[in-house]
Amino acid sequence: MLVVDDQPDCAEVVSVLLTIMGYECQSAGSGSEALEQADAFLPDVVLLDLGLPDVSGYEVARELRRRAGRRPLHIAAVTGSSHPDDRARTHAAGFDQHLVKPADAAKLRHVLYIADLRARSA
Repeated sequence: MLVVDDQPDCAEVVSVLLTIMGYECQSAGSGSEALEQADAFLPDVVLLDLGLPDVSGYEVARELRRRAGRRPLHIAAVTGSSHPDDRARTHAAGFDQHLVKPADAAKLRHVLYIADLRARSA
C-alpha cells in the first residue's frame, strides 16, 4: 500500500494505522516521489492526496494507471472536499474511490474492503 500526502504527519498517521491493521505501507510526500515509490514497490492500493506540491493528484493517478497497465491497482483520492463535482472529477481521472479527510480507521477499512472485493472479482 502506498500513502501519498504532502503533510508528513498525515502520511505517518495513516501509514502507522495501516501497518497496525496488518498492511505493508510505504509513503510519499509528492507526486514525483509517489511515482518513484510505485515503480519500486508496486502497490496494489494507493491512497492519494489531490493537493500535492509538484504535480496534482489527478495527474499522478492517470500516470499510475498508465504505468500499472493490466496489473490490478486500486486508487483512492484523499481530499478535504466532498462536493459532487469533485467526486465526478476524481472518477474521470481514474480513481476508484473518493475519501474525505480526515481518514479514520473506519473509512480506511471501507477503502480496503472495496479494494479487496474488486481484486477478487478481477
